[in-house]
Order: sequence, then C-alpha cells, then structure tokens
Amino acid sequence: MSSLPPHCDRTLAEGKPATARTAHPNLVLATSILSSSLAFIDGSVVNVGLSAIGRNLAGTGADLSWVVNGYLLPLSSLLLLGGATGDRYGRKRILLAGIAIFGLASLLCAFALNLWMLVGGRVLQGVGAALLLPNSLAILGATFEGQARGRAIGIWAAAGAAAGALGPLLGGWLIDTVGWRAIFYINLPVAALAVLMGWRFVHVKTSGKPVELDPLGAVLASLGLGCLTWGLANASAEKQLTTASGIALAAGVLILLVFLWIEYRAGERAMLPLKLFGSSSFSGLNLMTFLLYGALGALMLLVPYVMIQALHYSAKEAGAALLPFPIVLAIGSPLMGKFAGRHGSRLPLSIGALIVACGFLLGTRIGAGSYMTTVLPCMVVISLGMACVAAPLTTAVLSSVDGGHTGIASGFNSAVARGGGLIATALLGVLLTVQGRALLAPFHVAMVVCAATAAAAAVCAFIWVRRGNGEGQG
Repeated sequence: MSSLPPHCDRTLAEGKPATARTAHPNLVLATSILSSSLAFIDGSVVNVGLSAIGRNLAGTGADLSWVVNGYLLPLSSLLLLGGATGDRYGRKRILLAGIAIFGLASLLCAFALNLWMLVGGRVLQGVGAALLLPNSLAILGATFEGQARGRAIGIWAAAGAAAGALGPLLGGWLIDTVGWRAIFYINLPVAALAVLMGWRFVHVKTSGKPVELDPLGAVLASLGLGCLTWGLANASAEKQLTTASGIALAAGVLILLVFLWIEYRAGERAMLPLKLFGSSSFSGLNLMTFLLYGALGALMLLVPYVMIQALHYSAKEAGAALLPFPIVLAIGSPLMGKFAGRHGSRLPLSIGALIVACGFLLGTRIGAGSYMTTVLPCMVVISLGMACVAAPLTTAVLSSVDGGHTGIASGFNSAVARGGGLIATALLGVLLTVQGRALLAPFHVAMVVCAATAAAAAVCAFIWVRRGNGEGQG
C-alpha cells in the first residue's frame, strides 16, 4: 500500500464532534501523529525489506507475500470494529492498547526465528493498527474545533507525507547497515513515547450513548478475507488452482456470504449497515477504490522488490526510488481537494485514474534503462494521477451517503483501499518466486494488468459520479 495515509482516514478526524478540551492540544496532536506513523510507515517499509527477509528466513513466493498480507488482513477487516470499540470503551484506552499491541508485535517480529513467527507478529501489528488508527484520529477531531481542527488535520497530513517520504528511505538504510530486524526495533521507542504522551496528555470523554459492537461480523470478515487471501496466494504461487486453494476460495466466499447475512440481520447495529449499498454511488466509488488502490498496492510491493532482485539496487536506493510518490501526493492533493470542492469530483477522479493507468504503462520500461529514464517517469506520472484522485474520492464517497453514516462510510472506504492491496499482494505470489532478470517479464505483465485495472477505475468514476456538484446520490 501507499506509504501515505489514505485521505478517507482524514475524515474520521474531521467528522468527529469536539467533545473534549485539553490544556495541551499540540501535545495531543503530536501523540496522534506518532501513533498514526506506526501504522502507516510499517505498511510500506517492509516492502523494501522483503528480499532481505526472504534470504534470511528462507521465504519464497506465497509464503513471503504473507509478510505483507499478515499486516493488511486484520487492518482491513478490523478497522471499523476498532473505531466502534473506542467509541464504546474510551478512545484513549483503546488507543493506548493499540499502541502497546503494536509495540509488542514489533518486538516479536524483530526476534522472529522463522518466517511464520514473523507473519504472526505482522498479524498482531495489524490488530494494533486497527485499534490505534481510527482512535488516534477520533481523538484529534475531538480535541480541536473550527479552524483549529482544520489546521491540526493539515499538520497531521503533512507529517504523514514526511513520514511516507522518509520511511522507506530510512528502512532501506537500516536494512543495508544493520539488517532487516532493525525496521521493527525502531518502532519500540516510538511506541513507548506515544504511550507515555497518550497517557499523560490525552483526555477524551466517552460518548453518552453506548455504541453497539459487532464482534461476530468482524470475526467472519477476517475469516472470509483470510481464506480468500490464502487461496489466491496459493493458486498464484502454484500457477494453477489446486484442490487446497479451491477449497479455501470456496470457504472464503461462503463465509463472506454468511457475513453479509449476519450484517443484514443486525441492521443499524451491524459493523457495516448494508443499506449504505442502496446508493449506487457508494457502491461504485468503493469499487473504484478497490481497483485503484489494489493496483497501487501492487506497485509499492513490486517496484522495490524488482529493483533489488532484478536490477541489483541496494535497499536504500530502492527506498529512495519511492520518494516521488509521497512528495507529489502531499503537494498535489490539497490543490485537487479545493478544485473538487468548487467544480465537483467527477473530472479529477476520471482523469486522475487514467493518468495512473498511463503511469503503469510507463512501468513496462523499467529494466530497459537507468532510474531517471524508467523508474522515475513511472513514479511521477502515477503520483500525479493519485494526487488528482485522493481528496476528491473522499468527497465523493462521503456525499454518496446521508450525514448520519459519514463516519462508517469513510472507515469502510479506508478498509476497502487496504483490502485492494491485500488481494493484489495475494495474487503476486507467482512473481515473488522468480529471481534475477527473469523477474522483469512477469513484472511488465503485472504493470499492464495494473494499467487496465486503473482504467477500469476511471470508468467507475465516470459512471457513478454525477456532473454538477460532482458527488452522485442514489
């Protein structure tokens, strides 16, 4: 996934009422930035370390893809439950619990003796991130109000951009100089400081009305996505649909159908109220999110892996290769957000996704020249396209539902973005089994598939976002 926080996450902060006052609002902001940085940076830094991890722990193919998916699976399936848990039991309490889980999981990853111990640590990291991420932003939204809230969210977004730019570069340097375990050790002091600051400075009252939880829905969503992910990863690595992968895929589909039935029966108490999908705009825009962020997840996984494995770049150089993405996105997204506010979301979403598709086609040149003539143009063009999409997509998604469901809509859209990366990574197991320059041919095929996926996302935007205000209804 992208090393930047998706803009749909920002709405989790913006949409919360100001229910708290504190004598140290700037320290609360610092706490929110610290805790969020744990979740966002670790989602991307590991991509730079996959080659080193594979060599050290003898991981290949589908097994190695679980180093990424072990994190994305609980994050995408538990994100909504994490926010609801904070609303019910206290945002500060759940935030601190999430940070603590993330820190302990990082320690487990750093001490992993084999690949599956590392995957277990990554799963726990995903659980911690699903708890800390929505609650850190809810606390931020509850601490500030008016213009101060907008300023705080802007600072948080800028800090996320800086962390996204420096994270893979720092991770690559640590891998080259210390070893891949250092990318997990570095989380420990950050987590400790975030817990200390959260305990001391965050003071947010719980809402008066108890929030209904949906643990059964969360468990079914996790199991269903897990079965689908394993089945796709296994079939990809084996280059065919085996009996085991077929059973896993069938079980995943069945469990997710049961999940939908449970959610339908739960009504408004559901983790995901199904009446939201009565809006064709909401359904179509989330399909666009899944397609576009799935392609983006493939890019962030494959580019550093190919640069290291096939083109013999160092981990530090591969991390630096990703720098254009967060920088361009951080500069361009606010501008496109203002444009969408004035002229609607349809045009930037449609054109932006097409620009992303063109960038992926440029990716088919990687390996045929230098970084400046191949990798850099691909990254810059994709970055420009995503800068057109990120903020307008959030606007369109939130405008596709009624005001009482904007929090759920933004949380679900964020989960869908990560779910796209989850499925994409599962499908890339076959590429992770290839070594050397032989990796370039299947990588180029993957870039063409991603280009087609991004183009399909552009079609979704054109169909489901209406003219005029740019946000479709119904």
